Amino acid sequence: MDALGRLLDGPRAHGAFVLRALLDPPWSIRVVDRAPLTVVALARGEAWLVPDSGDPVRLRENDVALLRGPAPYAIADDPATAPTVVVHPGQRCTTPEGDELCEPLRLGVRTWGTGGDTTLLVGAYEQPGAVNRRLLAALPPWLVLPAGDWDSPLVPLLAAELARDEPGQSVVLDRLLDLLVIAALRTYLAGAGAEATRWYHAQGDPVVGTALRLLHDEPALPWTVATLAARTGVSRAVLARRFTDLVGESPMAYLTGWRLALAADLLREPDATVDAVARRVGYGSAFALSTAFKRVRGVSPSQHRESSVVSVS
Repeated sequence: MDALGRLLDGPRAHGAFVLRALLDPPWSIRVVDRAPLTVVALARGEAWLVPDSGDPVRLRENDVALLRGPAPYAIADDPATAPTVVVHPGQRCTTPEGDELCEPLRLGVRTWGTGGDTTLLVGAYEQPGAVNRRLLAALPPWLVLPAGDWDSPLVPLLAAELARDEPGQSVVLDRLLDLLVIAALRTYLAGAGAEATRWYHAQGDPVVGTALRLLHDEPALPWTVATLAARTGVSRAVLARRFTDLVGESPMAYLTGWRLALAADLLREPDATVDAVARRVGYGSAFALSTAFKRVRGVSPSQHRESSVVSVS
């Protein structure tokens, strides 16, 4: 599996907030929910993404926007329209004055709004997995994928499924949301706009790409620059220089980040012990993992596990 596959093959949406909004102008939704990742797809009509930093961007039918929190933003019928709705943490919505709006604007199954012709599909990952954070950190605060830049049937499919109320529907919507995000990220990362995501493009290098695959496939091995260089067929100096130039950090620094991201994900499993997780990601003991985890992430593995449990519940 390649590096992007490894990063996306981690925690998936579980009970993600997914909603269809039907809106009639004038409207403007101010979002301050601090969700780590939100997907907005325009199923019908036109709208504007209005970030706090940067120029407004027009959204047309089947365009998809990815918004990386916690920066606030607005989606509106026109950039000049003042906010009519504010979305708070926990997906609570109010007027700008603070009056509750969730129930008054409810239109049916996972449907909300004023009943107009503009249709927004919104999916919020309120607690993405730790493995995904490494990918999210490489993305801009927001990006828009025009419908013409990619060929995907997922927006109409998600729109159709949002209106259904059948057994297991939340699981279907979670998986569709995941597919939409993965397809959008893959399109973005493969395009010219992904120059800042250096590790992704480094996969195409015959030396660094091989090194990345080895680290991702076998993180528990006792890697050193020397052993990694031997497996890639170059000298230590060549590997270290080439890896740092293309990825932006040394092989061992990248490995540490990858191991700790994996550990953070594995710690969410209810039966996993710190000692077992340590062995799976290449640390000799629970103490060694705890030391590295706290140094890099600022909390112990146990504290991370507790916070994850509280967030999910």
